[in-house]
Amino acid sequence: MEALERSREHVIGLFRIVVGLLFACHGAATLFDVLGGPHGAGPGFGEWPGWWAAVIQLLGGTVVLCGAGARVAAVLCSGSMAYAYFTEHQPDALLPIENGGETAAMFCWSFLLIAAIGPGRWTLAPLVRPRRRTATRRIGTTSLH
Repeated sequence: MEALERSREHVIGLFRIVVGLLFACHGAATLFDVLGGPHGAGPGFGEWPGWWAAVIQLLGGTVVLCGAGARVAAVLCSGSMAYAYFTEHQPDALLPIENGGETAAMFCWSFLLIAAIGPGRWTLAPLVRPRRRTATRRIGTTSLH
């Protein structure tokens, strides 16, 4: 158990990277007819909600993948999947296994988890907002931090 606890942040980072990549692939497939395409006729430019959902998938998934701003993006992605589940799947049946909404439900809860626990390791956050260095002023031979 100690080894698992030591690798916790690494596992969270891997989870975030995989979930973000898979979500971004859904958006790319819908918007650009790549990676197997949109599984049917893709939405037209600006069409609600399909085109907007695909944009959220591509951009939000990419932001989560990179880790900078991951919590905010994960909340947006989670909400979009909750919306998709309740408007597209849940009216057909109560449970995701019955209504084909497993993917929407899993993405929704996965992104909520990322929003709650943070991005883990391997983020690009330090490149986006570098840590501030403590200013050093020299007075005579003494340094004040």
